[in-house]
Amino acid sequence: MNVLLCGADGFLGRAIQRALAAAGHQVARGVRRPRLPGDIAIDYRRDLAPEDWLPRLEGMDAVVNAVGILREQRADDFARIHHRAPAALFRAAAMAGIGKAVQISALGAPAALPYLASKYAADAALLEALPDNATVLRPALVFGQESVSTRFFMALASLPILCIPRGAGELRPVHVDDVAATVAACLAAPAAASRVLRLPGPRALSYAEWMETYRALMKLPPAPRLPVPAFLMAAAARCAGMCRASLLSCDTWVMMRHGNRDDAEEAPPFPGQTLRDPAAFAPPEDAGRLRLAALAAWRRPMFIGVLAAIWLLTALASVALHPVAESLALLRPSASKAPPPPRRSRSPRRSTRSWAS
Repeated sequence: MNVLLCGADGFLGRAIQRALAAAGHQVARGVRRPRLPGDIAIDYRRDLAPEDWLPRLEGMDAVVNAVGILREQRADDFARIHHRAPAALFRAAAMAGIGKAVQISALGAPAALPYLASKYAADAALLEALPDNATVLRPALVFGQESVSTRFFMALASLPILCIPRGAGELRPVHVDDVAATVAACLAAPAAASRVLRLPGPRALSYAEWMETYRALMKLPPAPRLPVPAFLMAAAARCAGMCRASLLSCDTWVMMRHGNRDDAEEAPPFPGQTLRDPAAFAPPEDAGRLRLAALAAWRRPMFIGVLAAIWLLTALASVALHPVAESLALLRPSASKAPPPPRRSRSPRRSTRSWAS
């Protein structure tokens, strides 16, 4: 079937595209910046009405929405990108007679957080617009070597001492290829009533076990653990949240405390589907590459830290250890060679002669 995949250039979208192509589907890539022949330009900040989507749905048999953000770059990004644009897409799909749709949502608590609340609002919009044979898929924390969050936590796991925040909840991570396979299975399944499928991983892990699992994937030995009080984590989240590029914020810390998981005994959503264990998330031959990538993530912050330390120590030595008079004497030749300030040029006199004359 012909499938419009929104968010095809994202981490989840790329994996879903591979799974759908392997299943024999024709995938139309919905992306913000088209770069391949046949790409369809979409903009979830602006495409907020069904009329924006109807031309893009011509000839389509199914729709998959894999667009999502973790942090807002603008004040209303969650409302637009997670709720209003997908809701308009689903209403347009109903108007175009498209019967199959899959919405990639999120698994977690509390639902009152803006991230999850906006996701769940789009889930409700899909179930209302397409009451027959639409699926809301709520995966737990998704592992993938291309994921920004995976690389971030791999870097944390590579430290010689593991900082373990107190109060962090249990996690049930799931592999990105298993999520993609579930999406393909949803489209291949016979017609059924719309449903919400939860996709937690096969095994619950504490934060410490999660870090040790990542170390094992990189073939690093176990590391000592340093407990971090919850109030320090909250303060760090508040400070890091001031930077919009940071993965750590007050909301993500709240989600970590509640745990990104669901019922431990819930079976996979489709018969015969096997979810891989976190210990098998990466093959052994990838351990060296994962380890080098995790260690390389510390290169820039270490360089900046060393440079800042050199500047601070130099200033301290000049002020506290070396005589101030001699320090000023060392700087005097540089001051004497400084270029003179630029001279102010006089504005040219305006001619009284008229161009018209």
